Amino acid sequence: MEMDSLPNGSATSPGPSPVPTAAAAPSSKLSHLSESLKLEHQFLRVPFEHYKKTIRANHRVVEREMSAVINGVSEAADRDDMSSDDAVNHLSSLVSRLQGLKRKLEEGSRTEHLQAQRCRARLDHLESADVESLSDWNNTRLNRILVDYMLRMSYYDTAAKLAESRNIQDLVDIDVFQEAKKVIEALQNKEVGPALAWCAENKSRLKKSKSKFEFQLRLQEFIELVRAENNLRAITYAQKYLAPWGTTHMKELQRVFVTVAYKSTTECATYKVLFEPKQWDYLVDQFKQEFCKLYGMTLEPLLNIYLQAGLSALKTPYCYDDDCTKEDPLSQEGFRKLAQPLPYSKQHHSKLVCYITKELMDTENPPQVLPNGYVYSSKALEEMARKNDGKITCPRTGLVCNYTDLVKAYIS
Repeated sequence: MEMDSLPNGSATSPGPSPVPTAAAAPSSKLSHLSESLKLEHQFLRVPFEHYKKTIRANHRVVEREMSAVINGVSEAADRDDMSSDDAVNHLSSLVSRLQGLKRKLEEGSRTEHLQAQRCRARLDHLESADVESLSDWNNTRLNRILVDYMLRMSYYDTAAKLAESRNIQDLVDIDVFQEAKKVIEALQNKEVGPALAWCAENKSRLKKSKSKFEFQLRLQEFIELVRAENNLRAITYAQKYLAPWGTTHMKELQRVFVTVAYKSTTECATYKVLFEPKQWDYLVDQFKQEFCKLYGMTLEPLLNIYLQAGLSALKTPYCYDDDCTKEDPLSQEGFRKLAQPLPYSKQHHSKLVCYITKELMDTENPPQVLPNGYVYSSKALEEMARKNDGKITCPRTGLVCNYTDLVKAYIS
């Protein structure tokens, strides 16, 4: 039996060396999978928040309707002058109201069940992730990220078709974004009604987060009354809806109230900006931020976050040079814009990449210098010399030389 000599001179029987290498790969993948799952906070948080919101809404409906019915019964019991027919009619109306409540509860129960199923489906999806099915799981995650991006960019129909074609309806938040779509479209049409209704529906949570969104909506509605030169109605509106905000937003109120003395055509920069159409765009952006906070979503699309994570490792000053290679993602304007707020990648050691093969030049594939000073990898130059009878042609300058003219470069 052959014995492999160890560095210290001793010998041992050969072990199954491929085994540790084979075990290392699954271990690495498992570690990668574990780190990936830590990024799925939003994936579970959004349906859970939507589920809680539905439960709270159903609970409010029950409280409101039951309170009305109980008050109706008490009112009928306290009246001594009610005839039998009036009593029957009154009780019949209360029964009809309870029947309506029953229908609402049945519908609400179905909605809660569907949302609970969605939460369960997402937990099952995360639990199904393992090393063997990692490729398929990553493909599904990519589709989820693309759907998320489309929904945030208002491509609702495209997002729905992609989710349906990949059978991932329970893994994406189309119904949640449909709720936002109504408010966004209304604001784009210069209507604040749906946005105010959304604020009323989520009043307690918005107050807890100290949101100013409802206040900004009220200010804009006041501005629109001033724009229409309906000053009397604007003053009445301010007394009813803006006065309660005076203790916390007095400076902003004072600035807006002065617009009553001006017209929308004013050239005074301080007040002219309040009448500009971009104020509606600001409200749309603010709503999107509040909406994301409410459901525990990231403010940036997931696609941007993942791309920026990769670009942060690639961004160097060379990426912005005119001769940056086309293979570098940062040679494209779209990626450059996305990477603009990112710091440069910290490189402790320089890395040389062959212009021809795009492979790393190291001790296994050392760089060689042409007479004109350009450097390429040994692998690329050997292949070129083999195909051209020992001749080397510089791909950037066109210089032709012999392979024997090359000088090996050393990396320190």
